[in-house]
Amino acid sequence: MNVIKTKLNDVLIFEPKVFGDERGFFMETYRADFFSEQTGSKPLVQDNHSKSAQGILRGLHYQLEHTQGKLVRVVQGSVFDVAVDLRQSSSTFGQWMGIELTAQNNRQLWVPEGFAHGFYVTSETAEFVYKCTDYYHPQSEVSISWNDPSLNIDWPLVNGQGPNLSAKDIAGTSFADAPKFK
Repeated sequence: MNVIKTKLNDVLIFEPKVFGDERGFFMETYRADFFSEQTGSKPLVQDNHSKSAQGILRGLHYQLEHTQGKLVRVVQGSVFDVAVDLRQSSSTFGQWMGIELTAQNNRQLWVPEGFAHGFYVTSETAEFVYKCTDYYHPQSEVSISWNDPSLNIDWPLVNGQGPNLSAKDIAGTSFADAPKFK
């Protein structure tokens, strides 16, 4: 598996080797020892799978307690995936990065603990799967506004239309007011 560093400290792109022929393909998407060696992360304990229509934006989410690192990928369609560094001690604090994840490019993004995470569906539909280092803890979840001007995230909005958001994300807090990590 190829591992690519990003502009954000500790955020990594994993590119699996794909072996294919006329019968189909095979790729290894996760191996605990390799993943731990590359990230130094806690074990992954929860798998999630969501399906969303074009124009849906989920995020920017994180948990204050039971903080989650996430290994994310797309198994159908395409999304623009974003991570925001919320670690005040990091030299990339307050910065974001985005990457296109598709079922065709097979890329995975490692979003460590201490980051907000979100994605926007650019294809007709997308199925998004991710592994987490801790369990979902809704009582401590925070949502930062997707269009916070201080972050200035360049979302690739389809036809320039605003995204379809959940009530939680409509009520998202500003980056300035959001709780941060040390």
